[in-house]
Amino acid sequence: MIILMQKQDILLKYLREGKSQREIARETSVDRKTIRKYINDYEEKLKKLQEAHHEVDRGELIQELVEAPKYRVNNRKKRVVTDEIKQMIRDHLKENENKRSQGLHKQQKKPMDIFESLQAGCIPISYSTVLRTVRSIEKKAKEAYIKGSYMPGDICEFDWGEVKIKIGGKRRTFQMAVFTSAYGNYRMAYLFAKQKTECFQEAHAKFFQEMGGVYHTMVYDNMRVAVKRFVGPNEKEPTDGLLKLSIYYGFAFRFCNTRRGNEKGHVERSVDVIRRKAFAFQDSFESLEEANNYLHHVCMRLNQRERSYNDQTPAVSLETERPCFLHLSEPFDAARYTTLRVDKYATVVIDQNHYSVPDHLVGEQVQVKIYTNRIHCFYNEQKVAEHQLLTGGHEWGLQIEHYLETLRKKPGALAGSTALQQADPKIRNIYTTYYISHERDFIELIHYLKENATLPEIEQSIQELRQMGPKHVTTDKIKAICAKNRMPKDAPPLTSEETQTITNQAERHLRLYDELFNTKRVGQQEVCV
Repeated sequence: MIILMQKQDILLKYLREGKSQREIARETSVDRKTIRKYINDYEEKLKKLQEAHHEVDRGELIQELVEAPKYRVNNRKKRVVTDEIKQMIRDHLKENENKRSQGLHKQQKKPMDIFESLQAGCIPISYSTVLRTVRSIEKKAKEAYIKGSYMPGDICEFDWGEVKIKIGGKRRTFQMAVFTSAYGNYRMAYLFAKQKTECFQEAHAKFFQEMGGVYHTMVYDNMRVAVKRFVGPNEKEPTDGLLKLSIYYGFAFRFCNTRRGNEKGHVERSVDVIRRKAFAFQDSFESLEEANNYLHHVCMRLNQRERSYNDQTPAVSLETERPCFLHLSEPFDAARYTTLRVDKYATVVIDQNHYSVPDHLVGEQVQVKIYTNRIHCFYNEQKVAEHQLLTGGHEWGLQIEHYLETLRKKPGALAGSTALQQADPKIRNIYTTYYISHERDFIELIHYLKENATLPEIEQSIQELRQMGPKHVTTDKIKAICAKNRMPKDAPPLTSEETQTITNQAERHLRLYDELFNTKRVGQQEVCV
């Protein structure tokens, strides 16, 4: 292959120096047939140029006259790839298409697999030919993009992004819900433990509340919390969670086409920007609440930056959008509802985690309301348990008061129980300090705490009893002290029948107190005898 400089040298020797083709071949070491080809080609194009009258034709001829030599090999006939072989390759590609529709993207055949399959069938073809044929069959026209124009308050885009940060020194993966307005590029994000319906709904409730109104249209991709199932090539059925949000707030929604992130390009970019601007600088926090506060601060800072194309910050653009928003209702009750059966451990299992309910409900069905950070359990429309939501897997959330009936029958199980280990540290300290080997008495104390007293009251009673010695700390004496401390010191005389009954009850508690501690009351004071 000769280069442009060689072509120039050949033509100048022929045109200016008047040398013969044989002489030029001898001096340049280029085959005489090649020299003849370029001289004839030059003279032919020069003649056409002189005869051309159209400006475009003249321009093209000039370019052809001075361009570097080209060797056109694409027009060579491909003799190996017959129509039959092409059909075989198309069949393989059709199988790949079917697998993609079934979600089996990682089980498709690559060109090398197709080549090996053809070779096994004794088809005389090379891998490069198979690769070239596959590319020609799958070749698609390049897509043109249309710049959108947006009205204030009209469109907002939503997407999830994965974030890995440390909470309490432990590295964990969280889901970041990101909102971006199409008109003003206003960005806001919230962290959640998982991509669950209740998280999806709570994110919207928080965002609309912060915006002070609701966008007319929300845009989503094919996320599971938004798309229930595909019902056709371009049709998707929304989830109940999304429909409930739409009904309550009154916004419309639409979905992007599959693998078309550009159709919600604002939020696609926002996920990357917010994640980098926030957690590339700090990725360790004591709690999820602290991480969310930090993330909110970063988003607010980003919204104060100027936009290059209209010299407005997203925060300023938001003020333009607010009058155009839909009316904002009260915050949506973002919760997932389910009915679960209580297992033999008196727990219900939610997302692979166990939560206790009162032990008399073993075998019964309870209704569970699941929020992003807590759960409520109901039986016969009465709340029977409330827990903080566990964010790990195979964890247990047990409350000791849920097992009182069982522990009364099996008091020996108390010391080694998970329920005691997860109890309030103050309750555990009371047990280890005063109730070792007195489990039945401690169980009665927990029952009293559940029904009739508060933990500070019990702690105050124990402090009074400790002054007489640790052995005086018993459940009966704690009850007596609590009753005594609840009595008003300067109560006015009571005359009605109802108030007299209350007075008699208090007097009985005081007499019990006197009997327990060998005291007698003189006026409003107590002395030891």
